[in-house]
Amino acid sequence: MNGPLLEARELQVRFHAGRGKRPVRAVDGVDLAVGRGEIVALVGESGCGKTTLARTLLGLERPQDGTVLFDGAPLGYGSGDLKRYRRRAQLILQDPTGALNPRQTVYESVAEGLRIHRAVARKQREGIETSEVDLVSAALAKAGLRPPEGFFMTYPHELSGGQRQRVVIAGALALEPELLVADEPVSSLDASIRGEILALLLRLRDELGLTVLVVTHDLGLAWNIADRIAVMYLGRIVEVGSTEQVLQAPEHPYTQALLSVVPEVEEIEPVVLAGEPPDPSRIPDGCRFHPRCQALAGGAAEAAGVADRCISDPLPVIAAHGGHRAACWLAEARSPSSP
Repeated sequence: MNGPLLEARELQVRFHAGRGKRPVRAVDGVDLAVGRGEIVALVGESGCGKTTLARTLLGLERPQDGTVLFDGAPLGYGSGDLKRYRRRAQLILQDPTGALNPRQTVYESVAEGLRIHRAVARKQREGIETSEVDLVSAALAKAGLRPPEGFFMTYPHELSGGQRQRVVIAGALALEPELLVADEPVSSLDASIRGEILALLLRLRDELGLTVLVVTHDLGLAWNIADRIAVMYLGRIVEVGSTEQVLQAPEHPYTQALLSVVPEVEEIEPVVLAGEPPDPSRIPDGCRFHPRCQALAGGAAEAAGVADRCISDPLPVIAAHGGHRAACWLAEARSPSSP
């Protein structure tokens, strides 16, 4: 198929905060497409909803509204549907120490998924001669742990942080998935190791044709690994485009603020945002970013004649397909196609 491997359409995920309280709108209308063999970075502050969106895309959370499509088909939520899906889509958690059972050897950790999904028997039914040892060895080697047999009887506490993250990646690769969702995959690692793990993800994409969704708060990381970037704020995608478009010509004031504090970017003056993100159970009218927006506070929106719209007119959800787009009345006013 030529369409995206993974797609979200009008996703809504709400959590009940307690009796008499408004529901928390963690994901509040999201369209997102991830193409085959593409690395997409989902970027935003803590609490913006990006992890909830990633969990929903993996079927770990069920949306109240909207649809998740994988390989063109809507995701089913029966136990058999989800089990089949999780052979094709795997999660890499941010903390490898917490993700690995300290009482299991590396071999047992990587083999666990193979046993749950009966991968060896399935391959043998397909006429492929293999064994559990072969599949574990191959997964460890793909993750850069060589010779793989040397790690079989090792326990997590005997490994470095980078090696533990490679074991987590090997556990995901053992099932030969088509999609990896990596939630802050290097945030707990030393700076010297981060580059190695990012290079590994790039190599896996190039060699295995994997599709990767990386969840991160770090635009610098996105710059180094992603083909496209989706910036999320308060439950919605507020800017999306190629990495070059979003990071070299950001249109949304929120993206500009995030980019201004990336150490590699020296020509942009740092932007200090006012206050904290609003309560996701009480999303502001108009543009949801307007209470913190430096363009509104500094007069740029008023000069462009859109200040009233910023405060009162809600912006439409950014469509999943298309080029560089931002959910911003000021960006729309500056667009050459605007009247």
